[in-house]
Amino acid sequence: MFKRLSISVVFGLVLFFAAAPAKAQSGNSGSIEGVVKDASGGVVAGATVEISYAVSGLHREITTESDGSFKFTNVPFNSYHLVVSAGGFASYTQDVEVRAGVPVTVQIALKVGTAVQTVTVEAKDLVENESTFHTDIDRGLFDRLPLESSSSSVSSLVTLAAPGAVADSNGLVHAIGDHAESSFSVDGQPITDQTSKVFSNQIPVDSIQSLEVISGAPPAEFGDKTSLVIKVTTRSGLGQTKPVGSVKASYGSFGSANGGFDVAFGGPKWGNFIAANALNAGRFLDPPEFQVMHAKGNEQNLFDRVDWQLTGADSVHLNAGYTRSWFQNPNSFDAALTGQDQRAQIKTYNIAPTWTHLFSTSTLLNVAFFARHDQFNYYPSANPLADLSETATQQRKLTNLGLRGDLSYVQGIHNVKMGVTFEHTLLTEGFSLGLTDPTINSPCLVANAAGDLLGSRDTSLTDPTQCAGAGLQPNDGTVANAAAAPFIPILGCIDLTRPTPAATDGCATPQSALFGFRGRGDVREIALYLQDTITKGNWSFNVGVRGDLYRGLTKESQIEPRAGISYNIKPSNTVMRVSYARILETPFNENLVVASITGDPFLDAIFGGSSGPIRAGQRNEFHAGLQQAFGRYLVVDGDYLWKYTHNAYDFSDLLNTPIFFPIGWHNSKISGFNARVSVPNFHGVTVLTVMGHASARYFQPQVGGLGTSDGPVFRIDHDQNFQQTTHVQYQPRKRAPWVAFNWRYDSGLVAGAVPFAGDSTTPVDLTGLSADQQIQAGLFCGSVFPTLSTPLVTCDPSLYGSTRLKIPAPGTESDDHNPPRVAPRHLFDASVGDDDLFHGDHYKWSLRLTVINLTNKTALYNFLSTFSGTHFVTPRSYTAELGFHF
Repeated sequence: MFKRLSISVVFGLVLFFAAAPAKAQSGNSGSIEGVVKDASGGVVAGATVEISYAVSGLHREITTESDGSFKFTNVPFNSYHLVVSAGGFASYTQDVEVRAGVPVTVQIALKVGTAVQTVTVEAKDLVENESTFHTDIDRGLFDRLPLESSSSSVSSLVTLAAPGAVADSNGLVHAIGDHAESSFSVDGQPITDQTSKVFSNQIPVDSIQSLEVISGAPPAEFGDKTSLVIKVTTRSGLGQTKPVGSVKASYGSFGSANGGFDVAFGGPKWGNFIAANALNAGRFLDPPEFQVMHAKGNEQNLFDRVDWQLTGADSVHLNAGYTRSWFQNPNSFDAALTGQDQRAQIKTYNIAPTWTHLFSTSTLLNVAFFARHDQFNYYPSANPLADLSETATQQRKLTNLGLRGDLSYVQGIHNVKMGVTFEHTLLTEGFSLGLTDPTINSPCLVANAAGDLLGSRDTSLTDPTQCAGAGLQPNDGTVANAAAAPFIPILGCIDLTRPTPAATDGCATPQSALFGFRGRGDVREIALYLQDTITKGNWSFNVGVRGDLYRGLTKESQIEPRAGISYNIKPSNTVMRVSYARILETPFNENLVVASITGDPFLDAIFGGSSGPIRAGQRNEFHAGLQQAFGRYLVVDGDYLWKYTHNAYDFSDLLNTPIFFPIGWHNSKISGFNARVSVPNFHGVTVLTVMGHASARYFQPQVGGLGTSDGPVFRIDHDQNFQQTTHVQYQPRKRAPWVAFNWRYDSGLVAGAVPFAGDSTTPVDLTGLSADQQIQAGLFCGSVFPTLSTPLVTCDPSLYGSTRLKIPAPGTESDDHNPPRVAPRHLFDASVGDDDLFHGDHYKWSLRLTVINLTNKTALYNFLSTFSGTHFVTPRSYTAELGFHF
């Protein structure tokens, strides 16, 4: 039935796509147009028209044509302050709402008088009467943000600019207590798969005009992964009759070189924007050591947007992009000693055409197709035994094909949008795996310095029956105080350190060899939605309903009501709001096939079985918030949230390799708050502060994916009590040099397997960590610190501590209420620059210097995270950038 329905929907959309070619904007933006006239009705040519939204930093201005007309295109959805000025006339001001792709038309009549040269922002211009908590940021503000990661700059931008975004290593953003439960809407194209740089490639930040980050209850048009919905409006060349663009080159610490260009050109009815850049870095990924080893990488990025207005009612918009990245997997000191040389390559392409048809001044139709493809290849060392503990290869492909259509109707108090999206995701997964550490699955036990029985390194022994003859104890599960996991015969088949497994192991070949997996998956989804934003007086109501039909490795469906109410108390410039959303959270697609395997003897031996296929999650979330403007120069926006999810997602990995896969827990409860404080331009100073707190409690048992687990409530390793970012910019005059500054505080993510004292008298056993891991964690015992040759063995609880972790006091550890955490950290970044060095009119040179981690703080993102391991923040680094603008 679903197959017939899928074919019907696709066929219908294709017919419409072909039959009804689509003056209007698609995606996440609209347009403002009109004619400027004088009091007698004559047109005013050469008048200056400006639109601005002080909170996001957007400001644009154009000049009216000979017929008095003007048009702003590619305008993100928001409220704008419009100002018109012309010689001999008084200035005209008006507030304009852009909430849909339907063009907003304004008729302007100027009166004789004197134009006011200064645009005054009022307190009412700083608040929005909307029920959904969100953050708007335009290129005028984020273009000067000092970004920590050049290889995942979009993630860095979201982390710095959005409340509730928790920073993790390698560009991973944890959204308000959830693991990467965020999605992108790029000019309307939904992207719900992971985009951190160990999974996929991101669009270049040079291609982005503006962002709207929704961290409140999402409207009905958004589904799948919605803790953060990042609406991206890309840059356009439509109406750009004179080409504009820039060429930039930079060089910085770790041998990082970056070069690129962007150009926008076009005419009244067409436009093209192209951005391309290339990066070569000596620290491409975040390494497990503060000292950078084996972390080189490079990336090439190309983005092209084409806009073409076919008729007065029909237009087409095409986004196309290609990115290739290649990088080394950074080494720890342990891995460097073995000569480990693991690398990866990711190729991503995307194409998304959209046709738009304007039926009337109130009704707009979008029909779009999109195709996105990720190909991830992971390569082991040339000598497999040089790989620490395990060696692995991976070849993974993800192809997301889709059709979407939406109809917008704006009339009176109603802003209605209805739509349908069909997605077909093709998954191809393959990997191979072998053991390279003889202690992982050793048949015999040997005592270490602390008296613990660990796996023997004797590779001549392949069966527990041989241990007694060698003076060792058998690792058959009968020894009570064994610290090593019991020997599993079938894993001897993939133990490359013991070339000839025991005859009873049941191996496919007489010699040990890599375990191989190949699998395919097919995921189809249909979503239908209807929503209406009703504005009546001081009230705003957002009501909607969404229906999701998911047919992947499991079958799910759900009706999802969405509702929000806001009220604007205009005398005090206060907006109060509440909202609710029911959401069907679909499983992560990355390695979903292997995660859903049951009955495989090797995988069952590694994980102790399977919890079954991963089912979709069902979430109820509630929000309550307040937005308050204080005069013309300060606005505060806060949001309290509570989320309950049945079938809550997390990620695990295959024996500490980069083969990550999703798992499901019985349920999760997440509560917290997010807030944003904005100071629009005040005598050249702009301030943006975002902050958030989340309590992320997960409840066992494990209900999906490889592995079985049951136990108490725990805090997931992306739980963080508090984080905040404050960004300050100062530019005294428009053509003067500027300075920008970031302060980021993170209270610390939950850490992995950290030894802790169960009471105040029993020595803490530290032999579960290698010497290198102890150094990474900053462990100490009194005045004694570990070295690579002399690790700590045990420590009295009164002397035990860490410089980089927050370890619970003896006897107080609780996985739910007091888990070990990464230590709090303050990081400071700064940029200084001049956008017009030689004060040119048509051609300008720019120069900027950026310093990341000004104080050279040594700190961890995470430690032995079950998902990503251990990673350090970027050491102090410098970058100088020279640009030419035309």
